[in-house]
Amino acid sequence: MKYQPHNYQEYATAFIEANPISCLLLDMGLGKTAITLTALSDLLFDSFEAHRILVIAPLRVARDTWPEELRKWEHLSDLRFSVAVGTETERKSALWKQADIYIINRENVQWLIEESGLPFDFDTLVVDELSSFKSHQSKRFRSLMKARPKVKRIVGLTGTPSSNGLMDLWAEFRLLDMGQRLGRFIGQYRTDYFVPDKRNGQVIFSYKPQPSAEKRIYAKIADITISMKSTDHLKMPKLVTAEYPVRMSNDERERYDEMKRDLVLQLADGEVTAANAAALSNKLCQMANGAVYGDGGSYHHIHDRKLDALEDLIEAANGKPVMVAYWFKHDLERIALRLKSRHIPFSKMDTSESIARWNRGELPVALIHPASAGHGLNLQSGGNTIIWFGMTWSLELYQQTNARLWRQGQQSETVVIHHITAKDTIDERVIKALSEKDRTQTALIDAVKANL
Repeated sequence: MKYQPHNYQEYATAFIEANPISCLLLDMGLGKTAITLTALSDLLFDSFEAHRILVIAPLRVARDTWPEELRKWEHLSDLRFSVAVGTETERKSALWKQADIYIINRENVQWLIEESGLPFDFDTLVVDELSSFKSHQSKRFRSLMKARPKVKRIVGLTGTPSSNGLMDLWAEFRLLDMGQRLGRFIGQYRTDYFVPDKRNGQVIFSYKPQPSAEKRIYAKIADITISMKSTDHLKMPKLVTAEYPVRMSNDERERYDEMKRDLVLQLADGEVTAANAAALSNKLCQMANGAVYGDGGSYHHIHDRKLDALEDLIEAANGKPVMVAYWFKHDLERIALRLKSRHIPFSKMDTSESIARWNRGELPVALIHPASAGHGLNLQSGGNTIIWFGMTWSLELYQQTNARLWRQGQQSETVVIHHITAKDTIDERVIKALSEKDRTQTALIDAVKANL
């Protein structure tokens, strides 16, 4: 296809070319892969400022999305690329090939730098979904920081920079500029911009931003950061969100309350216990969905309220394809059993073939897990309805999953997002928490928004 960029895409491409360190906070659907590849092509063949490029991305994005974009656009046809995913032998073979751009999944960053035995001789680095490097204690972050001084040019791409608040930004920008703007040490960053929140004596469990922290942080990173929201630059389809509440019976409610109160639930076929608040939250989310894992590892049935609601919503779609987001393994098993019993065709969306089938409109129901398919996949051709069977606490995964359909290229005038929620349960707290996290993120994006 012939590439005819929007004004904002030309602006973003020029920004990458002009800045050795650049961070693009681009909303979902704005075409950040095509923008970046266009800039890389110019840096390789026009200005000769890049010679050997490494792209780090989530697995499916590395395997499917980047190669798909490279093959798609006419002006990128001269770019040679090699995708280093799969077995160790396959990865090494791909990295030995002659190419301009090497693409690897983020899970293999540590292997590449510390175990592969191959020289890290890349002068340009692209980190797709920069937010996956938000933990300064993770192995992938520490490994990449060892190799970072060798890189002359770096591009960070994400649509969700601070899904869990401002604290996440330190590691992301430490990777980009090696600590020039937000400091080289997390301790100093906390001292400069945060105050202790929840604590027990000398033990601090969480921090909250100082009153002026947001404004000061945004000012520090503004020179290397541009931000754009899709609603500012694209004629996006209308987004319609709706809750589909279900109610547990009195007996089912008693079990839920017992677990919440006692951290222990006695069932006829086993016992369920929660060791701490985090484990309790997990168990209550499971019970709201209709089943809960016991201490023996198998799951116990609690109710079918959400399955009934899901069946109603699929029927109401009247044959139009729907995407169903699940969270727990027992959600997947129980949904699959229900759909089979009703003779409703479905597939789990976890392979290139299942993604292709969805985009061809061949899947009436596609089951998707946010953590494995939330980033980068182009799924807007297959349908315009998402049903959240079980919620996630992660704003990043929630927004990214919704953006698989609510994005540029969606043929429908509306995208509908249904949330099946169990009334008076933790489901309602999760939706409230996602809403509150979004405020911080929106503030960040607005603060560094590009003025075109």
